[in-house]
Amino acid sequence: MKIYIVIPAHNEAENIGSTLQSLVNQTYAPEKIVVVDDQSNDATADIVSAFRVKSPFISLLSITSAEAHLPGSKVVKAFNQGLKTLDDDYDILCKFDADLIFPNNYLETVVDLFKNSSEVGIAGGFCSIQKDKNWVLENLTNKDHIRGALKAYRKACFKDIGGLKPAMGWDTADELLAQFHGWEIKTNQSLLVKHLKPTGSIYNKESKYKQGEAFYKLRYGLLITLIASAKLAFRKKDFSLFQDYISGYFKASKQRQPFLLSQEQGRFARNLRWKKILGKII
Repeated sequence: MKIYIVIPAHNEAENIGSTLQSLVNQTYAPEKIVVVDDQSNDATADIVSAFRVKSPFISLLSITSAEAHLPGSKVVKAFNQGLKTLDDDYDILCKFDADLIFPNNYLETVVDLFKNSSEVGIAGGFCSIQKDKNWVLENLTNKDHIRGALKAYRKACFKDIGGLKPAMGWDTADELLAQFHGWEIKTNQSLLVKHLKPTGSIYNKESKYKQGEAFYKLRYGLLITLIASAKLAFRKKDFSLFQDYISGYFKASKQRQPFLLSQEQGRFARNLRWKKILGKII
């Protein structure tokens, strides 16, 4: 199976070398890697260019976009620019972040997940963060969800979901849409990827409202949003975030921001969420 990888990067000189080296060292080699340098003002582009000398399957695309690092929109727009430079001759398409260190067997294991079942549409492992001298699970999501930092899509599934949405919540919308179209999400808890920067560490105050806006755009409704917001704030150990998320939800509702899902897809998403919530209670 041919693997294409797109890596959006903005001022990642400190980390991009480690990310690329871990991908070069894979036991299952990717066919192509495109690093999208999104208006970096550090040595990101130079480091990628140095890797290109020994690894010609790595390419560099430099783009210019908005300065603000808002979750969702900026990174997906950069990903989409990189995707345009690739042909359609792939089996698996990956969207990876530029601050990850992958275990050497990561791609090989992901390929096996796809090969073992033709129903698997999205697959991946989990992020870990360093605490003291140990790497521990970055426990922000359920074990059946794949973080936006390390998504891998079967081509047919990627086509079915219509690609990635340039908005906060895209990495939940993709999985909801995949399941709506009959695809399965497959995770492997033994695949722990080192996440060099904690999630949300560079987001500004305004971006914190984006999570609540995402819940609105996913058509969760107020009750599911309250539950999801409380759960996420608890996992981040910052209960002030609960108010931010709810404020973001009502802000999006007042502004009638566009949804990421159709009405039918929204009903499917709510039913799926309630099934999981009730399943944990029962």
